[in-house]
Parts: sequence; structure tokens; C-alpha cells
Amino acid sequence: MTQLITRDELRTAIEAGSVIVLDTLGGEYYAQQHLPGAIALVESEVAERAAGLLPDKDAAIVTYCSNPSCGNSEAVARRLAALGYTHVRKYREGIQDWAEAGLPIESGLPA
Repeated sequence: MTQLITRDELRTAIEAGSVIVLDTLGGEYYAQQHLPGAIALVESEVAERAAGLLPDKDAAIVTYCSNPSCGNSEAVARRLAALGYTHVRKYREGIQDWAEAGLPIESGLPA
């Protein structure tokens, strides 16, 4: 199982700009709401898009999806690890927890 990160740890890392956050829901879910600065990357696109989106295999990366019952974040994290990414963690509680805590959320698709 992928190493976990807490909401507070993730918030601190996002504020410091020291982490790449991956929204593993993608599509319309991503457009509706995502964590600040998150990049949409779903499991079926990892092999094709990871190298371009994530050129540094030693960068701090966090995956998340909707809540603990969603398996997308674990699936993407495992695929990244299989491709040689060394510092991938998962925010298991997901965007539901983040939003319920009143933390900032972005919406819309990237320009």
C-alpha cells in the first residue's frame, strides 16, 4: 500500500509549493472541484502522460480522489511507483475531507 499523507501535511506542502498534487478522478469531477494546483491524471493515462507531466521521478507527488472508498488514488500511485517514481504518497481522505474542512478548492479546466 502507498504511504499516506495527512490533510495538514498536504496543506503545508501545497502552501510551500513542495509537492505535485494529482487529482485521480479527472474529467468532469476535476472541472467541478480539485485541490489547489492539482493536475488531473487518471489511471488509464498514467503510462502515456506521466513522463511529460512528471519529469522528475524523485519529486514529491500526492494522489487523491473523492474519499477513502475511492480506489483511484491508490491505482495511480501504484502505476507511478511501477514506472520508477520514488516519492509517491496518497491523501486517502480525498477532496471530500478537504472541502469539509473548509480548505480552498479550485474549479475549471486548465487553460
